[in-house]
This record gives sequence, structure tokens and C-alpha cells, in this order.
Amino acid sequence: MTDHNFAATPEPPYYAVIFTSQRTAGHSDGNDGYDETADRMTELAATMPGFLGIETVHNADGLGITVSYWRDEASIKNWRANAEHAAARKRGREEWYEHFELRVAKVERAYGKSPRLASQADPLFQRGSLSSRTVGSD
Repeated sequence: MTDHNFAATPEPPYYAVIFTSQRTAGHSDGNDGYDETADRMTELAATMPGFLGIETVHNADGLGITVSYWRDEASIKNWRANAEHAAARKRGREEWYEHFELRVAKVERAYGKSPRLASQADPLFQRGSLSSRTVGSD
């Protein structure tokens, strides 16, 4: 088990942009340029000042939730103003999404359970009975 799909965010406060979408019927297979564009937007966002990370999930019915994390509202506005991102948003509205919602939230508190942190506190791990690979701290 690994936590490689979780964004490594700093201590709050920071901002979360939550994008929930439903793909247009018949277009959830990714053969219409959607997957390539989504990958490119993730790559591009990672180059933007203030970007902290991203988490995304999609189901077989075309429902998706992507949360991107940003240092401040100015960073979010800068991302929104990016021309390549604007073109992708336009294509999304016209072709890819039947319905979507975008929410911006300020994260005031954050906590959770991390396999990496839990394994380091585990007495079995400390004694060397479990390897870091076994407990997913790669």
C-alpha cells in the first residue's frame, strides 16, 4: 500500500479547488483527447507558482472529482488566467462535460492517516520485522 496518489500539502492554511464533473454520455473512454488534455493540465499546473498538488478520481460512469491545492487565491487566479488552461476549459464546456461544479475552499485544518508515518511509529517497523517496502513507505 502506498500513498503516492495523495498530494503532499503543507500545514494549513492553503486553498483547495474542487472540480466535480460528469462526462458527456458516450465520451468517458478518453479517446476524444480528454485523457491527454487532463494529463497536460496536471503537468502544466505543476509548473505554476503556488501549486501544491493534485488528487483525482474517476468512476466507470464518467463521474470525476479532482482537487488541486494552491498556496493562495492569487495562485488560483494565475492558473485560471493561463491561456492553455482556458482553452482546455472551453473544450470541456463544449465537448467533455455534461455537468460540472467548481468550488474553491480555504483549508483551515488537515489531518489523516499516512501509511508512511504510521509505519515509522510501529514497533514492528522499528525492530526491522517489516521492511519499508512491505508497509509502503517508498
